[in-house]
Amino acid sequence: IALGGAAIEGWPTHRRARAGLAYVPQQREIFSSLTVAENLAVSSLAGGWTLDAVFDLFPGLAERRRNPGNRLSGGEQQMLAIGRALVGAPKVLLLDEPLEGLAPIVVDKLFDALERIRDEAGLTIVLVEQKIDLALAFAPDVVVLDRGRIVHRGSSAALRADEALQARTLGLNP
Repeated sequence: IALGGAAIEGWPTHRRARAGLAYVPQQREIFSSLTVAENLAVSSLAGGWTLDAVFDLFPGLAERRRNPGNRLSGGEQQMLAIGRALVGAPKVLLLDEPLEGLAPIVVDKLFDALERIRDEAGLTIVLVEQKIDLALAFAPDVVVLDRGRIVHRGSSAALRADEALQARTLGLNP
């Protein structure tokens, strides 16, 4: 695994983060006893997004900046986890099922924010997502894994257009 031409697989987590790899885990893993602002501050690195930029992306977090993490909804915690990654000056943003367990209205807001990050931030996003329609709409390219092996690699548009390929690679019935 390489980042910016450097092999990083043996690097400790903190070194990968400083090199620009940001990971938003499926479980969010925010600091529940810290406020929203404190969660963002402890993860901030030079060159990362400012707190104001994160609050512009997620206005609801701005309103709750003094609330501890354990007083946020699941959607707000996910937004905070993404914001925490952004303040760390990422070059690559790894998102592990960011839409899981969220209400449809929250999914829409979060998806809009992810599109904005994709279109405006100039960083690479690797999205792992079970909501196939949203993932294919979001990403120009797709890699489908089955038990850790690549079973398809190509454009999202081509996969969306080919029902037989979807049936073979995604287990979807046409």
